Amino acid sequence: MIEARQLTKRYGDKTAVDGVTFTVRPGAVTGFLGPNGAGKSTTMRMIIGLDAPTSGTVSVNGRRYARHAAPLQEVGALLEARSIHPGRSAFDHLMALAHTHGIPRRRVDHVIELTGLQAVARKRAGAFSLGMGQRLGIAAALLGDPQTVMLDEPVNGLDPEGVLWIRTLLTDLAAAGRTVFISSHLMSEMALVADHLIVVGRGRVLADTTVQDLVRTAGGDTVVVATADPAGLRRALAGPGVEVTGRPGSEQLSVTGLTPRAIGLAAAEHGIALFELTAKAVSLEEAFMDLTKDAVEYHATNANTATTNPARAAA
Repeated sequence: MIEARQLTKRYGDKTAVDGVTFTVRPGAVTGFLGPNGAGKSTTMRMIIGLDAPTSGTVSVNGRRYARHAAPLQEVGALLEARSIHPGRSAFDHLMALAHTHGIPRRRVDHVIELTGLQAVARKRAGAFSLGMGQRLGIAAALLGDPQTVMLDEPVNGLDPEGVLWIRTLLTDLAAAGRTVFISSHLMSEMALVADHLIVVGRGRVLADTTVQDLVRTAGGDTVVVATADPAGLRRALAGPGVEVTGRPGSEQLSVTGLTPRAIGLAAAEHGIALFELTAKAVSLEEAFMDLTKDAVEYHATNANTATTNPARAAA
């Protein structure tokens, strides 16, 4: 379990993390989302003691990371896959880590096989592709058989087979009761693997929720209905937790709080013909963009509207 309480980090007059509080629980894959500059990397660095908080606390399995006698066996982390000696083989890199924590060689052999590194285990890590370097970083994170696993962009550089592998690995770890905390910009992958989400923007927590609830909040349970009798349909659907909206004079209504089936049955019961009955699909990416639209620190400019005149640009 990871617990952050009013976690804050300042660099001079810049506040990177601002009073963040959350709990990452075992038995689930928790996604850590946010735009660039939101404070995700700084938060993850503070979790494993690479950065010291300005104020607040963060603990792993009830203790600060530095207080664990064998931290690699408590939390396995991948924050930078290339943080390895380029002249050292994958096997030697893992053995060096194992020696510092009293981990037997058989565990090194196990994670090499688990991550698919058998064919390159004796080759210099500096010559690895991005994907193979990523696999080595994941192997190092799993080396201590930790209860808590924290990975930053785990699918970075992986081919489709590798993406499927890491997806299965994460869900299996969570199913075994471990704490799994992952950061990624790939919303499609997060939608497939995450059970819970912590979304940050400008150093603050914007949402601590499930994927389903975040999508629902963004309008994912909205049903679009068209009828020649919108006023009659409004009356037929009225009830607790039901909201019906639409422009005056329009045949189209937006309904939240009822399933398409329930709307169709209510319309039929009142003899109201429907021309359209469509559940509005909202992706996790759309929900994320809607939630963080006011927390994006770096904006790109549309190429069609960007100025190409140096004099005008300088003015």
